[in-house]
Amino acid sequence: MSVPKRSEIRSGLRVQIVEKQNQRTGALTEGVVARILTKSPTHPHGIKVMLDNGKVGRVQAIVAPPSAG
Repeated sequence: MSVPKRSEIRSGLRVQIVEKQNQRTGALTEGVVARILTKSPTHPHGIKVMLDNGKVGRVQAIVAPPSAG
């Protein structure tokens, strides 16, 4: 499974991330993107983001597009 590119990720997007402490287990956390932290267009382990709840991790999958309205 390939990870999403930076160009596919936007603020308000619902995603699944893996946090630093969960990298060995691969446990995913779901949330809404608040900020994109990675500057490069791609990263082999996923683009690093901060969720609206303050959690930071690398995007593994996009769950849903931002809600309209």
